[in-house]
Amino acid sequence: MLVTIVGAGIGGLTAALSLHAAGIDVRVYESAREMKALGFGINLQPNAARELIELGLGEMLAQTAIETASLSYYNKWGQLIWSEPRGRAAGYAWPQYAIERGDLQAILLDAVKARIGSEGVLTGHHFVSFEQDDLGVTAYFVERANGECLGSTRSDVLIACDGIHSAVRAQLYPAEGPPVGSGRVHWRGAAEAEPFLGGRAHATMGFSDQRAVVYPMSRKAAERGRSRLSWVVAVPAPEADGNLSWGRKVSNGLVCETFAHWNFDWLQFSKLIYGTTDIYEYPEADRNLLPRWTFGRVTLLGDAAHPMRPVGAQAGSQAVIDARVLAFVLANSSTPQEALERYDAQRRPVMNNMVLRNREFGPAIIMELVEQRAPQGFNKIEDVITRKELEEISVTYKAEAGFDPAALNQRGTLSTVRSASQSP
Repeated sequence: MLVTIVGAGIGGLTAALSLHAAGIDVRVYESAREMKALGFGINLQPNAARELIELGLGEMLAQTAIETASLSYYNKWGQLIWSEPRGRAAGYAWPQYAIERGDLQAILLDAVKARIGSEGVLTGHHFVSFEQDDLGVTAYFVERANGECLGSTRSDVLIACDGIHSAVRAQLYPAEGPPVGSGRVHWRGAAEAEPFLGGRAHATMGFSDQRAVVYPMSRKAAERGRSRLSWVVAVPAPEADGNLSWGRKVSNGLVCETFAHWNFDWLQFSKLIYGTTDIYEYPEADRNLLPRWTFGRVTLLGDAAHPMRPVGAQAGSQAVIDARVLAFVLANSSTPQEALERYDAQRRPVMNNMVLRNREFGPAIIMELVEQRAPQGFNKIEDVITRKELEEISVTYKAEAGFDPAALNQRGTLSTVRSASQSP
């Protein structure tokens, strides 16, 4: 069996490694000539960290990432609403990691090239269309810069890992249109600073229309007694629903207009913004739910399948899980079509629920509730929201996202090897 993967992001590269480990041939086609990732952070929940560790990447992750120890929510005055341990500190058998996106992509890409060979990743190949029949899929590519035809490739399966603007998804759903904006915009940056809250904390502050997230993501910086912090803020921007560009640079002063007084005794957040060299803007967007991802020998994965609003730190982790489940069913089904249908049936309902849950702010809904009930702050959080309510929100979100501690620790492995008797 040969699988074509469109897109060399986190989901695509994890899928390549998982398929190769299962004894399935794979080729990855990436639109960009050079793969560069901005220095923002990404969180790997324990369920995703488990899968990457089982792929043999544990040592590199441990040497590069920060092992997150706690997650805390604060109101816009810097008052603590809720805090809980994370990763191994919370009883998981695997850590939770925060890592620079570029570092994670480099770890994955190096592993793909080492195991599959450099020829297994073809850059500068921009996907334009596919055709399929009962025997396979033909994908067509061009050089993105000049539109030069690069020919086609024939394989048994095509997996779309080409993100929220997926060209494969656009062929499957030509009338869908652009992503669905929330009416908010995100400004993102990364900067080195003094560690806060012990140097391994993930902090979320504010509420939906004035929200910030910050966490450390570099072990190298920590070994020097510093923290390389990834941060993102969200503010209302009705024009974001179609008119704002993705990834344009904005000024520090613009960002600080909203967060000028966000200097708390546990984090000097406004100063962190002013100390950030490059800040980039992105609309907060997702897409509406799909009735199916799989069409014959073609399916969608990661943000191509289920882009979601960045609440609960799930997008990258869920792409990893998609990749592992897909490789498992391809190795344990009689035909590729059967495997892709099994993948669709297993993952799509879960991810559709996640998309809807994140539209309602996911676990960060506790900040919404506190803002509604105590917009001027509080003396005791128990006067605003009960511990039972806080615990229930946390527990149910973990269960729905697939990283309930007991369930994850007890679940069997997704590592597998394809049977030689299976049909291509």
